[in-house]
Amino acid sequence: MTFLLEQLNIPIVGYSLPAEGNSLFERAERTGEIPEVFADIRDYETLENFVDSHRPTTIIHMAAQPLVLKSYESPRETFETNVMGTVNLLDIAFKRDFVKAVIIVTTDKVYQNDNSGRAFIETDSLKGKDPYSASKVGTEAVVRAWQQISFLHGGPKIASVRAGNVIGGGDFAADRIFPDLVRAVITGKNIKIRNLNSTRPWQHVLDPLVGYILVAEKLLEGETIDCVNFGPDSEIIPVGKIIKIGMQFFPELANLLIYATDTDKILEADNLQLNSRLASELLEWRCKWKSEDAIRITFEWWKTFLDSSADPATLCLGDINNYFSLS
Repeated sequence: MTFLLEQLNIPIVGYSLPAEGNSLFERAERTGEIPEVFADIRDYETLENFVDSHRPTTIIHMAAQPLVLKSYESPRETFETNVMGTVNLLDIAFKRDFVKAVIIVTTDKVYQNDNSGRAFIETDSLKGKDPYSASKVGTEAVVRAWQQISFLHGGPKIASVRAGNVIGGGDFAADRIFPDLVRAVITGKNIKIRNLNSTRPWQHVLDPLVGYILVAEKLLEGETIDCVNFGPDSEIIPVGKIIKIGMQFFPELANLLIYATDTDKILEADNLQLNSRLASELLEWRCKWKSEDAIRITFEWWKTFLDSSADPATLCLGDINNYFSLS
């Protein structure tokens, strides 16, 4: 998002936890490139001082504990960060008249999922299965409450945005299929595949990020958007096909795969799809890259980086330029 906003000549400041080792932030040597503070979203006073210092008109709230498996290990931290962190941010934003729009990034996993394969629309029921998705349902409840406050008493326009399983070069987070595959290639260690048949709305990260910016523009124009999905409308691709594509770039993966037990599989839903018709109608948004294209672009980013030690920032900017060259 930072690279994207910089390319659009939009000034940006950042508030987050310190970057993790081997993160894209570190690989791209981003420290000090924008005004930033490294602190916890749960630290109300520090967050308040940061907002007062920089007086943003628009806040895009991405801070979260975003990993399903970690949420089983640290449920309290997950709820504190995802629910109360959002409460802190909105409470501060509503006390400042310079804040005009707040985008709250949640997840496609907020929907009550019966694994039917039906694509969810924004008015479907919300229900979390695991601590992560439940905490994001809590985040959605916080958003609805502050939207009501805004309606009755005034305040920034707020919208929640729901996207799933974004992919792209540079992501090195734990327990995600693409980073896990890349780690296996780098280390030569085995990777456990939880479910070959699981499907997700795989999309390149640039597609929903552009959607979030379009939502922000609408809110700044005074329009009301409660929530909106961002997902691909292309072929639904299971994990097994991702692995086959990955082997085209990294043949050594064939000897590094092990498969999960049935106990491992029950931790996550098998099937997940989003209906993004509302985003198309309200914002004229669509995924520019089909899911398979996004998968190949992600593997190509890592292949180029690992083979030639290419600069990660240059690779990211190349993806952005390619994205905007598409009709």
